[in-house]
Amino acid sequence: MTPSPLLEISDLTVRYGTGNAKPAVNKVSLSLAAGETVGLVGESGSGKSTVARAVLGLMPFEGTITYQGENLAEVTPTRMRAIRSDLQMIFQDPYATLDPRMTVGRQIAEPMLVHKIVPRSGAAARVGELLEQVGLSAEMAGRYPHEFSGGQRQRIAIARALGVSPSLIVCDEPTSALDVSVQAQVLELLQELQRTQGIAYLFIAHNLGVVRAMSHRVAVMYLGEIVEYGTSDEVFGNPQHPYTRALIEAVLEPDPASRHRPLSIDPDLTSPINVTRSRA
Repeated sequence: MTPSPLLEISDLTVRYGTGNAKPAVNKVSLSLAAGETVGLVGESGSGKSTVARAVLGLMPFEGTITYQGENLAEVTPTRMRAIRSDLQMIFQDPYATLDPRMTVGRQIAEPMLVHKIVPRSGAAARVGELLEQVGLSAEMAGRYPHEFSGGQRQRIAIARALGVSPSLIVCDEPTSALDVSVQAQVLELLQELQRTQGIAYLFIAHNLGVVRAMSHRVAVMYLGEIVEYGTSDEVFGNPQHPYTRALIEAVLEPDPASRHRPLSIDPDLTSPINVTRSRA
């Protein structure tokens, strides 16, 4: 028997505004198994982060989101709070998610104490373990966010997410604010945590190279809809949708001699600038 998906999204639609507002996300469906990474890729404004916010219960939606067999639209607020401890998120800018007035140790400990994962007497030891798990020193727990580099702050954010032992982490552009060498280190850390702890990732990015390296399956979003969905090899090796092909062709090659020919944009593709008129 095939195991049930950890996360299953069916016909997800999200609207900003009221009345007949055009959907920011329209009829999106995808699934995510335990220990799997699904990449969600597309240009800015394609709806990637809106999908993430809906999954985390941060905004109203139409359609169905099922997490570990529970319909998130039907659970009680108390149950949703419990589910959220198993659903964590890593953001693009870790500094914006850290309180500059609190030590990083207190910030890592706080979710564990709120969800009663550890007693207060054991929090400091657990914080030290988590910092070492993400490649930092336990002695750093007493420092403040401004004392760390961007890559170190992202590791702190990952440690805070790991504290509640989540089954799924939503990664919203987790490396786009970092330089290339630090990006690689953070991605390697995420992959190692997946291998050792079986964490699933919904990995949101616009960098195709990062998505390809991280993802088992990839969903390509365009104007709020998924236009292509398959394994990483299928999507990148044999793209079927003209928008996917355009995204891949737009990736710059480091060697000028091997760069692609000019983009062959399909004239039938709708421009985001004209989305209101084309959908009217």
